[in-house]
Amino acid sequence: MKNYLQITDVQRDFFENLYHRYHELYLSPETCRPMIIVNTPVFNLPTWEERLADPEVMLRSELDSLRPHLALGDDRVPTVRVQFGTAQIAAAFGCEMYIPPNNLPAAQNHVLTHAEDVYQLAEPALNAGWYGKLFEWTKMWLELLPDGVHIQHPDIQSPFNSAHLIRGNDIFTDFFENPNELKILLDRVTDFMIKITRRTKAMISSDSEWFFDWGALWKGAARISNCTMHMISPQFYHDFVFQRDAHFFEAVGGGRMHYCGTADEVIDYFFKVPNISGLDVEYFLHDFWQLAQRAPRQTVIMPTGAFGENSPEVRRLLAGDWPSKRNIIITVNASSIETGRDLLKKLRQSMPY
Repeated sequence: MKNYLQITDVQRDFFENLYHRYHELYLSPETCRPMIIVNTPVFNLPTWEERLADPEVMLRSELDSLRPHLALGDDRVPTVRVQFGTAQIAAAFGCEMYIPPNNLPAAQNHVLTHAEDVYQLAEPALNAGWYGKLFEWTKMWLELLPDGVHIQHPDIQSPFNSAHLIRGNDIFTDFFENPNELKILLDRVTDFMIKITRRTKAMISSDSEWFFDWGALWKGAARISNCTMHMISPQFYHDFVFQRDAHFFEAVGGGRMHYCGTADEVIDYFFKVPNISGLDVEYFLHDFWQLAQRAPRQTVIMPTGAFGENSPEVRRLLAGDWPSKRNIIITVNASSIETGRDLLKKLRQSMPY
């Protein structure tokens, strides 16, 4: 597998400079240059059933997805990820998993029928659920990885997202009827997330200050996903979830947040979480330029998904209308490597900084 994809000496030098530029997003936010990641189609990848059945098949698929970026020379870092889906924390707590057709594993059931069941909810072992398999695959990948390629963190979601999977939709009435039990559940999920993050980070990286995620380099140790925050009020986020997110980031050394929800007001609470280093949101639900104005100085922002090659957002960038905030990561989709290479060149030339 080490010979399956090779990072040349020229590319290695490029990536060393690239990591320095990612550091500048946090260390010099007023003078850095935005990062640009261009995604192009990757054809003939195995099905998810095939990838989930064989660690080498999944690794080859991850490496194949890197090839277009190596050809383009964009700002995508050379990373791969053991892809076991969004329910790994929930599975550790006892939720059953199922695999939808050609898709990643998901939670099949909820283990807390009643809010009071949380008092008997034991803390999982670090190899519970799919984590034993995750550690086995990670160890194998570390031996097979081509030189210069790194492993990203597995998905851990967030204290509330995972608690939602464990409790089910009854969690929303718990805010009113069982607030103390809800807080206990959130605390237990948060504590386990901290332990599993420390374990996985120790396996894949010796760098305590930076981590790879979504093809970029971020300040901190892990990413949490607060996708369901638009299903509760911003005040409930503040009163129940905020301190758990803050505790997680403080315990692991900071990190970034993902949000693909519709509600806008809660984003301002996200920005107040101590040690948050980055945030990405759905670009078609929130104005990226307006978000750049709201974001704190050292918080890097990124659109979830990617701007289309002919989208209004790309046309705006090509016209030189970039956000005044410079520590941003722009992701765009292109229909081919040739189109992507041309688009990358034009976007870099259009930066007014």
